[in-house]
Amino acid sequence: MSSTGTGTDGRLTPGARRILDVASELFYRRGIHAVGVDTIAAESGVTKRTLYDRFGSKDGLLVAYLEERDRNWRDRIAEALRAADGDALRRVLVPFEVLPGWLDRSERGCSFINAFAELPEPDHPGRRVVVAEKKWLRDLFRTTLAEAGAARPDDLAVQLLSLHEGAIVSFSIAGETTAARSAAAAAHTLVEAALPRAGGVP
Repeated sequence: MSSTGTGTDGRLTPGARRILDVASELFYRRGIHAVGVDTIAAESGVTKRTLYDRFGSKDGLLVAYLEERDRNWRDRIAEALRAADGDALRRVLVPFEVLPGWLDRSERGCSFINAFAELPEPDHPGRRVVVAEKKWLRDLFRTTLAEAGAARPDDLAVQLLSLHEGAIVSFSIAGETTAARSAAAAAHTLVEAALPRAGGVP
């Protein structure tokens, strides 16, 4: 996150923290364009002037919201990767392992997908955060697949990304409560077949 809204130690000031917490909830629940700075200021109990002083603009606040969601997601992945150290197959499947717990708190689906739908401008700073997050996940799949010696890691990474993101959409829109588990099972089959130890083609 940028330094806007932070104190000298780099952390958010209490006022900025309150603004970001309220804005994050509103952006996720109601949508980006449906929420204005007047509403955010009123519900956070902070003046609009303070909001602008801390984040520069509504777009700056939006970027902070998306960056924090991204950081929280990556932190969960990193923790699970550490726990899976030495288990090549599990490391590849970590995003699927973490997904059910993430979805428990994401009934409106993926905040990045939702934001992408509302930000058509390719150069919008919020859209750039969204694109970077999805590319990061694809690259994580590619890296862990290559480390595991899987065949065709580039192609398989795209397949795993598609399964992962499809599970989120199926859960949030179609109400498929088993979507994450089903996607994880399909991913396990694909990865296991691609690993040399499972008889896949290296």
